[in-house]
Amino acid sequence: MLFDDTYRTIEKTSEGLFRDRGSKFLAFAYPLTSETEIKNYVVGLKAEHPKANHHCWAMRLTIDRSVFRVNDDGEPSGTAGRPILNTLLSHDITNVLVVVVRYFGGTLLGVPGLINAYKMATEEALKQATIVQKTVNDFYAIEFDYLLMNDVMRVIKDDALTVISQDFDNNCSIRVSIRKMQVNQTLAKFNKLSGITARYLYSL
Repeated sequence: MLFDDTYRTIEKTSEGLFRDRGSKFLAFAYPLTSETEIKNYVVGLKAEHPKANHHCWAMRLTIDRSVFRVNDDGEPSGTAGRPILNTLLSHDITNVLVVVVRYFGGTLLGVPGLINAYKMATEEALKQATIVQKTVNDFYAIEFDYLLMNDVMRVIKDDALTVISQDFDNNCSIRVSIRKMQVNQTLAKFNKLSGITARYLYSL
């Protein structure tokens, strides 16, 4: 089991190509942060490759790797999306979408041939990708009175927190990212300071 607060993903978009008996399989791997992004990528590829026969994909999301979806886009069930997903599983990466665009070459590949082609195309895209290990972070809004600024900044500095945004008015608010493993110790420091609220926003 991986460390509780780390996961592997890809740094940026990468591409791969696999050919078999005239059919061409172009694979595109994208870093993903939410399901809402999938449609844009797929629609974009359909616009770029309007003559392709299939745009099949699989994605995996969340740190515990529990969210996944597959789409065979007209290929026989289980021959496209599932092999793409299985390749993501074998590389142990998450927060990734892989779309494979297929141009049919005139020869039927059969079920084993299709499974192999979608797998190999995905492998080729991942070979070109930079796989990075990231930490799981919780994002908090720290809200406080201006007079407490120094105390708040000291905790941020001591715990090496990443500041996402800040808003200094009479009531100040700083959004910070805290590594999952150190959340409790950091919040304990904030809790010791009276007049400070740490509000949980989300994890990523």
